[in-house]
Amino acid sequence: MDPTSSQPGSLATLTDAALVKRVAERQPDALAELYDRFAPLLLALARRILGNHADAEEVLQEVFVQVWNRGERYDPARSSVSTWLVLIGRSRAIDRLRSRRVVERTREAVTEVAPAAGALHTSPEALENVWIQERRERVRRELAALPPEQRQVLEMAFYGGLTQSEIAGKAGLPLGTVKTRTLLAMKKLRQALREEVRQLL
Repeated sequence: MDPTSSQPGSLATLTDAALVKRVAERQPDALAELYDRFAPLLLALARRILGNHADAEEVLQEVFVQVWNRGERYDPARSSVSTWLVLIGRSRAIDRLRSRRVVERTREAVTEVAPAAGALHTSPEALENVWIQERRERVRRELAALPPEQRQVLEMAFYGGLTQSEIAGKAGLPLGTVKTRTLLAMKKLRQALREEVRQLL
C-alpha cells in the first residue's frame, strides 16, 4: 500500500465508494473523511424524522458505527454511497422513534395503573426520575468498563463539554482517531443501554 494513501489530503480526492473501501480495510482516517462529507445530510435527515437534535446526533453516531463494522457490505453496483447511508440513517431513526413510543406508552400505562394499585406516589415525574437515575448509574458502570483510550474521549466530551476537534488538540491525537474511538465507545455503551431498556420495560 502507498504509505501516503491514508493521508487526509489524498483521502479528500477519493470517491465516496473508494472511501468506503478504505473504511472496510479499517482505516480510521477514511471513516473521518466519510463522516465529514455526509454527517450534515444524515443529521438533518434524522432530526427531521425524530424532531430532536440529541436523538438525531445519536442516530448519526449509530450510522457510522455500522459503516465501520460493516463497510464491506456496501455494494456500489446497487446504490451510491449517499443513498446507502441515507437508507441506514432512515432505518436507525425510525427504530429510535418506535423505541421512544414504546417507552412513552409504557410510562402512560404504569401511570394509569398505579393509583388503582394504591401506589399514589408513582407520578410521571417520579417515573422519569427513576428512569434517569437508572440510566446514569448504568452509564457510569459501563464507562468504567471501557478501554482507557475510549473512556478518555467520552469523558472529555460528556464531562468536559469539548468538541471532537478540541479533544484531538488537548489529547494530542489525530481527529480521525478521536472520532473512531468515540464511535466504538458509543457502540459499546449503546449495546449495554439497549439491554437496560429491555429490563426496565
